[in-house]
Amino acid sequence: MALSTLLLHTTDRHGRPRNTPLAAAQIGQDRFLIMGTNFGRPQHPAWSQDLLRHPTATVTWRGHTFPVHSRQLTAEELHTARPSILAAVPVFDDYAATSGRDIRVFLITPVHDAHLPPVTSARLRR
Repeated sequence: MALSTLLLHTTDRHGRPRNTPLAAAQIGQDRFLIMGTNFGRPQHPAWSQDLLRHPTATVTWRGHTFPVHSRQLTAEELHTARPSILAAVPVFDDYAATSGRDIRVFLITPVHDAHLPPVTSARLRR
């Protein structure tokens, strides 16, 4: 299985651009789940703090760059999304255990779809 990756373009707290390649679970045609595993390190990845501070960003996916809105999944949504998360990052649970923290998972939607309803099991089916 090939790893699906996207390039996330955010801005750090000083206004500098940050470009981060991330494993992603594609939900539908242009929606994604991205996981802040930080390879099991104890601190959250910097890009996740960028999204919490400013939830709009840009992604590059398969040669197309487009603006997105992000939001962190709720505990219930995280539970529902678990199969998709594990399909994209099979070591997710190992990273969570090693890190000792709750790993942030974000839903990324194109700006024109930013007001879609919460993630449900029906919406997670490919």
